[in-house]
Amino acid sequence: MMMIYLSLFLGLLIFSSSSKHLLVTLLSLEFLILLLFSLFIYSNHMSMMNAFTFLSITVCEGALGLSILVSLVRSSGSDQVQFLNG
Repeated sequence: MMMIYLSLFLGLLIFSSSSKHLLVTLLSLEFLILLLFSLFIYSNHMSMMNAFTFLSITVCEGALGLSILVSLVRSSGSDQVQFLNG
């Protein structure tokens, strides 16, 4: 259980410090969501139906993030966040 909390802290640290590339930000966000899912499953606060709902929403969020990343790379040629302003 301590390992999950340590991973959650490190994931939040990476998410808050990675502001240069959108891909690193999206990967750290997916990592945080999977850690949250494992925390819910480990603590027995989630039924199977809720688990499938949570995972399906997570997949939709990942697909949306990937489509935003693809459109950014097509329009600017890079996944750096600094190109969003110009």
